[in-house]
Amino acid sequence: MQTNERILAGLKEAILTEHTGTQFYETAAEKTSDKQGQEVFRMLAAEEALHQRWLKEQYQLVLSGKHPEPLVDTTSGAILDDSSPIFSKELKDRIGEAHWEMTALSVGLQLERATIERYRDLASEAGVPELEHFFLRLMHWEEGHARALEIQSKLLREAYWNAAGFAPF
Repeated sequence: MQTNERILAGLKEAILTEHTGTQFYETAAEKTSDKQGQEVFRMLAAEEALHQRWLKEQYQLVLSGKHPEPLVDTTSGAILDDSSPIFSKELKDRIGEAHWEMTALSVGLQLERATIERYRDLASEAGVPELEHFFLRLMHWEEGHARALEIQSKLLREAYWNAAGFAPF
């Protein structure tokens, strides 16, 4: 079982990670001209801010000597899949100029993958069933974010490479 110090350190790290995600997605929403992309990035920023709030609540519980509480509410997670891409169809019409949007997909995907690994590690080291459950629930939520970013990236990558002159031929 982890000591409280180790648990608190893991929670601090996770809070910072979620703060970084919130800031990134807010910036992505501001920088894209695609209205649908703005909406989705704002929603992702709001979810990361919600995760940060939950982590801070867990931190305060552990700091005060109480057991962490399991995360129950993950119902507000976005549904992002093939039928609900991040960007509008109009983005594909200007895909050769969509440098920021493609960068945002790539960086966002790397942030999500790192967060997934971090939560997986924190869950395996938790030593407290409620905290393990909490981190696993957050990990699954972040996996949904990563899937959405990866799907959108795959839908646009080939067209972007060709239009922007990056294709390897």
